This record gives sequence, C-alpha cells and structure tokens, in this order.
Amino acid sequence: MSSLSSIPASVPLPKRLAAWLDAIPHPAVGLEISESHVAAIRWPQHAVEPLPPGAAAPSPVELNLADPAAVGTAVRRVLEKVQGRGPDVALLIPDQVVRVFLLHFDTLPRRSDEAIPLLRWRLKKSVPFDVEDTVVSYVVQPGPPGGAAGVEVLTAVARQRVVRQYEEAVEAAGCKPGVVMSSTLATLSYFEDERPTLLARLVGRTLTTVIVRGQSLCVYRCSEMPAAADDLSPQALLEEIYPAVAYYQDTWRGNLDTVCLAGFGERFEEFRRAVEAELQVNATRLTPSATLGEPISGVARATVDRYLEALIGWTRNRGA
Repeated sequence: MSSLSSIPASVPLPKRLAAWLDAIPHPAVGLEISESHVAAIRWPQHAVEPLPPGAAAPSPVELNLADPAAVGTAVRRVLEKVQGRGPDVALLIPDQVVRVFLLHFDTLPRRSDEAIPLLRWRLKKSVPFDVEDTVVSYVVQPGPPGGAAGVEVLTAVARQRVVRQYEEAVEAAGCKPGVVMSSTLATLSYFEDERPTLLARLVGRTLTTVIVRGQSLCVYRCSEMPAAADDLSPQALLEEIYPAVAYYQDTWRGNLDTVCLAGFGERFEEFRRAVEAELQVNATRLTPSATLGEPISGVARATVDRYLEALIGWTRNRGA
C-alpha cells in the first residue's frame, strides 16, 4: 500500500484509487483472499479454490490466517491455473482488514512523509490497534459542495502485521504483491459517472456500504450483520444502510440516483423490492460478467458473477 497525495482531484475516483494503491508496471494477475475462498484472474483465465472453514478469519486486529498451509495451497493452485507465476500480483484482501476514513483538515502537507504522521495522529483514537504498527494510504478528494474550507482526505489504514500474513501467502507461491487493496475499493471502477450511487456489498456476514458521486467517495461503512444473505432480513439491511443515506443527504445536499446490490444471491429480488420501496430509487444487481467486453456464458459466467466481482473491478480499473 502506497501513499500518493499528488493525484489531481479532477481524475475520476476509480482511476485515482488505482493510482493511490498502485505499483508500476500494472500486475497482470489479480488475486483475492477471502474468508471462504481464494480466486485469481489473468483475463480470460480465472480460477477459484474454496478454503476450509476457519482457515481465514478476517479481522483488523488479530492475525487472520489460522491455517496458512491451507491458504497457501489454495493460492498456489489458482495461480497455476491462470499461469500466474509472474513477479507481481494485485492482492485484494477482506474489507474488515482495511479501515477507511474520510478526514477533514484545514491544510495537509504535500509531502507524504509529512502528511502520514499527521494522519496517524488523527486516527489514534479511531482504530483498535497501535497506529505506529500500520500501513497508511491516502488521497485528497473533493469535499461536499458548500462545505468547510480545507482538505478532504480519503484514508485507508491497516495493521501491518495482519497485511503481512496475506503478503506472505503470496510470496510463498513465488509471487510478489505489487498492489494491496481492500476488495470493495477495487469494485468502485464500476461506478465512473457523476450519478450518486450507493453500493451495498455483502460478503459472508460483512456488509460494506459505499456511496460514490463523481470524483468523491462520500460514505464508507463496514459492518458485521446478524446473518449471511440466506438468513438476513431485508429490514436488517435497510436499518444498516439508512444512516449512510441520511448522512449523504444531509452532508452532500442531494439524493441518491441508484442503489447497487452485490452478494445477495438468489434473494436479490426480495432485497431489491425492499430497497426500492424504502428509498424510492432504482436498485440493480452488480453483475460483473455484463461489464466485460466479450460474451461469457454458462458455468464461467456463474463463476464470474459469484466470486470475481472485485477482481473484475480491478481488471476494469487498470485496463488489463
């Protein structure tokens, strides 16, 4: 994870995020380690390997890989299937590991070696670990219209020893993580226009709620839900996303244009109807296979739509 504060605010948000957590040259292979599986992509090749229950337990504080051998085996298998033995990969890790904050400053130093200590000082009471044992990345973005003068800073922070566990799993397979990014941030390449859009993405029991508008990430929430998609009530989803909507309306002085739902599986229609009735906006499904430049069907399409939304997002983001 790198820190680049000089990316122009006029550059669209997805491209600035890519540059923010980027390494050059762009890794041809994307790899995601999640709680349930490991997936890799070197388009059009892609592969998914399930993980044994409990092998990976995402947490911002504790070590995540309870069974490094099982995770390492899955990493090697998917990389072999996509012929991903190159030097660098883009590594996507669970949202729970990376804390994301929107911070306001009157001024911020231009040099990252001066800005990061200031960011760590601001985050000291907001994260459940020692801020000195962290990897910090940030990017300056436009703030709310008519808001206070100063600088709006989108900041990501993760405990270094936790990130290193994921990196070591990749290194043991003979590759180097050239980019490390949380999985939902990688999906933001799907939302490149000016329309205010809310993304509600459910992975297991973790719901990440993001509102993007043009060049700005306006809201970011990552919460543990009472159940996964099969057993979650639509009302529980509404209760979680409504504070994000209210905050956006109050702070950004506007309404949502659309809601995009991801991770709700066969119950998508049930959740779509509930969201549209409550928020009075259109709700759609995030379908990564529909965004690809070539037709894909059958088992491959089902795999892409179920497992690869973040990796396809990364691929779209960087134009691989």
